[in-house]
Formats: sequence, structure tokens, C-alpha cells
Amino acid sequence: MHRIVKPKNKRSKRFLDAKESQIIENTKTAMFIRGSQTSDVVNNALKEIYIMKKPNAVMFTKKNNIRPFEDFTSLEFFSNKNDASLFVFGSHNKKRPHNLVMGHLYDYHLLDMFELGIESFQSMNSFKNTKLTVGSKPCLVFAGELFNSDHSYKRLKYFLISKFLPGSDGAKRPPRWARACPLLHCCDGKVVLKSYKTLLKKSGTKTPRVELEEIGPSMDLVMRRTHLATTDLYKRSLKVPKTAKPKKRKNISIDAFKTTHGRVHMEKQDLGNLQTRKMKALKRVREEKKQKEAQPRNKELRSQCIRVRNKILIKPA
Repeated sequence: MHRIVKPKNKRSKRFLDAKESQIIENTKTAMFIRGSQTSDVVNNALKEIYIMKKPNAVMFTKKNNIRPFEDFTSLEFFSNKNDASLFVFGSHNKKRPHNLVMGHLYDYHLLDMFELGIESFQSMNSFKNTKLTVGSKPCLVFAGELFNSDHSYKRLKYFLISKFLPGSDGAKRPPRWARACPLLHCCDGKVVLKSYKTLLKKSGTKTPRVELEEIGPSMDLVMRRTHLATTDLYKRSLKVPKTAKPKKRKNISIDAFKTTHGRVHMEKQDLGNLQTRKMKALKRVREEKKQKEAQPRNKELRSQCIRVRNKILIKPA
């Protein structure tokens, strides 16, 4: 059940009123927390995922004796204190070696949580390439049937999208060629994470040739445990207020990339009176001009002949 937070002074009351009236969601901040026991693999994985999430990330330097699947109140407290809705917790023990617990919260309450074990890890330093700058926008690629068929992997996919992609304060549409491309492949219950950098090479045409260069980190993850929210709570977390929805306008549509398309209705054009460029091929021949000038004269002569013929026929006896 949700806790009822009552303000104790005017300052906290103004903060809660502004929070309730907030329509557009802030950028999702992630917390990176170390457990009481960690290994070098877990520490390096936390650091490098933290670099990928910068600047919307908070790294906890001290160790914390937390067991997320037994008691997650500490995570909710840290979330409320740091205004963060995502977290990554690292731990290591004999039963669950090289353990990562990832999850997100809704209204500072736990929503979904995934426990992943690191089977193999390669850091960015093992790839001797140029590294990405802070704030680069990634292009996520999910490969594998489990991301579309299995319920737990579907929720994991949604979590990774909300973790890596920028929020409302960033660009609404990513650039045409994303600089980073994390590839997540799922096969036999194992999630393989590999990061590539897109290189634009000359191709002789306007469209450049795209090549991928691995930059790290590279991880093989295994799903161990999950804690998923109920369907009602999950739907409530995805609900968008009516004021945030764009108003429908006639003949204007917006695609998935937030590009506006408009339809213009015009009256039927009379192309007969269209002024064209004066060229020799389009000039009228003298005979055509003579025929056009003679047409009204021929009509006058014909009408006169008809009138004379009618007079002859109607002549009195």
C-alpha cells in the first residue's frame, strides 16, 4: 500500500504541490549501489554502466548491507532522497557470484526488479578504440524471441529502454545515425550485451556507408530471480494524463519519431490558362493563328445565311 506523506512545513507543502502538478516526467536518474561484498567484475560492471548512463546517474561509494529481494525499503528510501527511479545493485557471494540486481520504481515504490548473474565480462579498456562522449544517444537493438514471448523478458526489455534512452529534457527524436549501438541478444535464457560505435564512411552517394566497431563493455548475463509488479500497478505506472496528451488537429499527424506530417487541400487548378515559358517549340504556327482568327468570321457569315433563308421561306403569298 502507498504511504500517505503529510507535509510538516510550508516548504515541503510547496514541494509536494509542485510534484503533484507536474505533468511532464523528468529524466529518469539511476542509482548505482554496492553491496556489503563485491568482486572486481561487479565493481567494473557498475562503473562502466554508470559511464553509459551519465550524466543522469548517482554512484554510491560506500558499501551498503542491503538484500533487495528480502527487504527493499532501503532502496525506496534512497530513491526518495535522490529523486531516482532506476537502480543497479551489485553484490557477490558463494551462492550467487557476480550478481547484479536491476530495477525501477514508481512513485518511490518498487515496481519491477531483475537479478542477473555475470558469466563473462569485458571492460572498455580491453577494446583499444575511441570511446564515446558523455550524453551520446544510443540506438538499442533487441534480438531474440524471448523479448517478445516471455513475460519476464518483456519487462526487462522495457526496463532497459527506460534506462538507456534519454528523457523528456533530451531531444525528442534521436539523430539520423546514432553514435552508440548497444546490441542485446537473448538465446537459451542468456542475455548478451555488446556495445558498438557507428562509423560513417564514404560511399559515393548521399547516404554514407555504416560500419560497426565494438567499444565495450561486453557482458553475458543470466536471469536468476525476478520481482514483477501486478498488472494493475504496472498499467497505472504507464498511464499518461489527459493534459499531457497532444490535442488532435485536422490533417496533421505525428509518426513514431515525433515528426509532424501535414496534408494540404487545394482547389482544382485550371491548367489551360497556365503561363508557360515562351519557347520556339511552343509558339503557334501562322496557319493556326489564321484559323483561329477566321473562326468568328465564319460564324457571322453562317448566321447571316440562316437569317436570309428564313426570310425567303416565310415570304407572304
